[in-house]
Amino acid sequence: MADVRRSKLLSFWLRHAPHKASLTLDDSGWAPTTGVLNALSLAELPTSLGELEAIVATSDKQRFELTPEKDRIRARQGHSVSIKGDWPIASPPDLLYHGTAPQFVGAILREGLVRGRRHHVHLSSTIDTAAAVGRRRGAPVVLEVAARKMAEDEFVFRLSSNGVWLTEHVPPRYLRQLT
Repeated sequence: MADVRRSKLLSFWLRHAPHKASLTLDDSGWAPTTGVLNALSLAELPTSLGELEAIVATSDKQRFELTPEKDRIRARQGHSVSIKGDWPIASPPDLLYHGTAPQFVGAILREGLVRGRRHHVHLSSTIDTAAAVGRRRGAPVVLEVAARKMAEDEFVFRLSSNGVWLTEHVPPRYLRQLT
């Protein structure tokens, strides 16, 4: 249970509110590991470097990464704070998928997938992964994204180091509801 609390706190700090932990992120979203460990201690979740490595290694969606020297940590994607990011541009497969909750489907089919406060819309390469994402809020709805057609129409795709596909917007014409 403590690892879940730590992981949620790390996501919050490294994606949305580094100031709440007195952290400063660099342009690519990296924070000093020592600062994160100190912040966890102050949050009454004392954590060793080894425990932090285990959280990074066992995160269900591989949300975090450490530098090889283990002196910096970052969230791989999902930021609402300003970072430049270093996700490489990549050619997507024909289809990608997005999981969501039923209450959002109507708006998505009207407006498309929008990034909101985040830097990008997150897409999965498999239906199962998209369903798992959508399941966070109940019964999942999976949307199919005509990614190759979008790329042909000059939309840019990036690929994060944990296999999440990123784009700024998916207009409704590229979407099809699967479930």
